[in-house]
Amino acid sequence: MFNQVVGFLNDIIWSNWLVYLCLGAGLVFSVWMKFPQLRLIKDMVTHLVSGGDSKSGVTSFQSFAMALGGRVGTGNIAGVATAIGFGGPGAVFWMWAIAFLGAGSAYIESALAQVYKEENDGEYRGGPSYYIEKGLGHRWYAVLFAFSAVLSCGFFLPGIQANSIASAFDHAFNVPTAVTGGIVAALLGLIIFGGVKRIGKVAEIIVPFMAIAYILVAIVIIVVNIQQVPAVFSLIFSHAFSSKAATGAVVGQAIMWGVRRGIYSNEAGQGTGPMAAAAAEVSHPAKQGLVQAFSVYVDTLFVCSATAFMILITGSYNIYDQSREILVENMPEVTPGPAFTQASVDTFMPGFGGSFVAIALFFFAFSTLLAYYYYAESNIAYMTRGMKNKKTFFLVTRITLLVMTFIGSVNTAGAVWDLGDVGVGMMAWLNIVAILLLSKTGIATLRDYEAQKKQGIDPVFNPEALGIKNADFWMNR
Repeated sequence: MFNQVVGFLNDIIWSNWLVYLCLGAGLVFSVWMKFPQLRLIKDMVTHLVSGGDSKSGVTSFQSFAMALGGRVGTGNIAGVATAIGFGGPGAVFWMWAIAFLGAGSAYIESALAQVYKEENDGEYRGGPSYYIEKGLGHRWYAVLFAFSAVLSCGFFLPGIQANSIASAFDHAFNVPTAVTGGIVAALLGLIIFGGVKRIGKVAEIIVPFMAIAYILVAIVIIVVNIQQVPAVFSLIFSHAFSSKAATGAVVGQAIMWGVRRGIYSNEAGQGTGPMAAAAAEVSHPAKQGLVQAFSVYVDTLFVCSATAFMILITGSYNIYDQSREILVENMPEVTPGPAFTQASVDTFMPGFGGSFVAIALFFFAFSTLLAYYYYAESNIAYMTRGMKNKKTFFLVTRITLLVMTFIGSVNTAGAVWDLGDVGVGMMAWLNIVAILLLSKTGIATLRDYEAQKKQGIDPVFNPEALGIKNADFWMNR
């Protein structure tokens, strides 16, 4: 009964309208801003490593690492495999498309998070709830997003990450899922009880390490099979646009699964990235907006592509139609998930794939769990502003996330993914509508940034000069 209800909600939330909204919003922002994801790549990298922290904020890189930790997770390994399994190779193209266009959405939402952020309990807080209330003036809408974010990040999404870790370790090392779930929950508890600063410092260390190591292994596999790369590109593009996306899977499945898994992975427009962006200590909102746009590239164009090419080059995948009937069977009795990626590495380094992917998945998913807690905490902080004894709410959130992490590790993969999709879609609907309504403010930050750059000065934000109201943090600074 529960699975049927979740499936029903998924069908409603993830209708074609959400796909059109995500792609359309990214296209509108990109064209309106003259494609900063291409023009300003140098600035993205420069601001990534510049700037300092403060007593209340974190560095741009730590904020980038927290957001990237949320983006680079199970979606990059299991999510890509699932997209290929149910959408065919063409789904990879649509993951690229939503990443490129989504970088525009990521800029807008992250810049808005900086514009309307607050200093709350000695830490910078911001995100959709804050810019919805201050920018749109709709408190009820802001609370609705905050509630959906707590529900998604604290209840719905942790199970996906924990389940993938437990499944990979069970496959690679024969460790019972309950044991893995208990260990992950314990390690997670040690960090999240240390606050935002500790989360930022841990993410700063493990995120670059895991991403670089994973991409290097993928590059080795691709180079060794370099003669197959043109055929893989041909496979991806032909199935992305043909009437039959994958030997019977209609092209709509490629678009649906590519966009769905792309958004789950890179979070562009989902509303979670701006919560991390708001924590950064910068002199102008555009700086962190550009940094967060770059994190979308790193997630999808680098890490997701690495997984996709390993799987497709080695032929380590099956393809199913909407009714879960098999269309292409290269791996008998193997369902879409980490096993596809583990098998792809095993074809190159026999006996090594399972272990390597399990360890990589642990770091990927664990950093995402840290980000989920931060996102849940940020929205609890928003809903409890001005309340006494708010620490109780934080404590309950931490315990709930740890419990859901353990439960997810012993649950079935299908159930946790369906539940997670409900959470992602719910936040995406609420946030993308909000940033479209606030697009003029977001775009004004980029124009102001570029105007100051042309004058040869380091951009500093003055909301009064742009006619932006309720940017209290910057007004009082």
